[in-house]
Amino acid sequence: MLREEKNWRLSKDLKKGKFCFLIGANNWAIELQKSEFNLLYLLLIRLNKQLLEIKNQLMDEELISLEIEQSPWYIELEGKKNEWNLRLVFESQEHTRSFEMYWPIPIAQNLFYEIKKMWESMD
Repeated sequence: MLREEKNWRLSKDLKKGKFCFLIGANNWAIELQKSEFNLLYLLLIRLNKQLLEIKNQLMDEELISLEIEQSPWYIELEGKKNEWNLRLVFESQEHTRSFEMYWPIPIAQNLFYEIKKMWESMD
């Protein structure tokens, strides 16, 4: 399964073995294990729920910052109620790799919804 737009891409290939999910934005990409992808999905859903809970109380131009952390992920949303970016930090629990991702506006919203659709389509 591959989903690709001008500035981002998302793929799932379970035949690849351990690192079967790929997320890329602009000029970089990272492969994730299924368990890492699943936890990323769950944290993005929690962060989106927080945003939805306060969204109606915000003015259009009001700036927001939301954070969520659950090892190995730290995710930070910044922006306005209808346009925001995401910064994601991954610290491996196995001490094998660590990385940071940045998804600018509007890539952040597009990747969030595509990750949600991909996760919901898995068996």
